[in-house]
Amino acid sequence: MKHSKARNVIERCFGLLKGRWGILRSPSFYPIRTQGRIITACCLLHNLIRQEMSVDPMENVPIIEDGQNTEEGEYVGSVETSDQWTAKRNAMAQEMYNEWRAIRNQQPN
Repeated sequence: MKHSKARNVIERCFGLLKGRWGILRSPSFYPIRTQGRIITACCLLHNLIRQEMSVDPMENVPIIEDGQNTEEGEYVGSVETSDQWTAKRNAMAQEMYNEWRAIRNQQPN
């Protein structure tokens, strides 16, 4: 349940960011570290815009969600995984599992 809620929030955030920043709408061939920096920069700029502008021009633009058509139509059709991202995903999944097991083992039977 916790994982599902987090995923929904993250998907909504990425939809919002993809709507604002075109670089996030197409496949990236940058190194993993650069991709992380691009996403961080987009988030920081988004937050700055939200903080400094009284009217956000993106508020009335539909949020881009995977699998939905939008007016612009330039979206990733498929994504190929890389070994680095697979390792990162597996490490995160293992960490979540270990936390769950630790909490479960602390509970009285």
